[in-house]
Amino acid sequence: MSIELAQCFIAVDDHDKALAFYRDILGFEVRNDVGFEGMRWVTVGSPDQPDVEIVLEPPLADPHASDDDRQAAAELLAKGLLRGVIFRTDDCDATFERIRAAGAEVLQEPMDQPYGVRDCAFRDPAGNMLRFNQPRTR
Repeated sequence: MSIELAQCFIAVDDHDKALAFYRDILGFEVRNDVGFEGMRWVTVGSPDQPDVEIVLEPPLADPHASDDDRQAAAELLAKGLLRGVIFRTDDCDATFERIRAAGAEVLQEPMDQPYGVRDCAFRDPAGNMLRFNQPRTR
């Protein structure tokens, strides 16, 4: 039996800004872009991982959610309190420079971590924390 990751979800408040980041800065492919009941979902992924997708979804992707719940989710997103994603890169420093040069908000410059990676961190346009790590060679 095999179990593999197929999709993960990142809440965004502006899909066009998110696309400019994930597609234009990170180089991800747009694999799907659909609307349903006034909401939008955009699926992106790394060309190096054709079987793994990231779905950029509304902060509260439930058409039956209350206005209060939608507002609460939007506020958490705006504060950067929703979970982000950790990406692996083969060159943390070059990745950092490329993303920083594009104007992304830097949370952490590249540094060696005690748990075996060199990593850096940014916020995407919606405020989600994204970490980029490179396994250290021993």
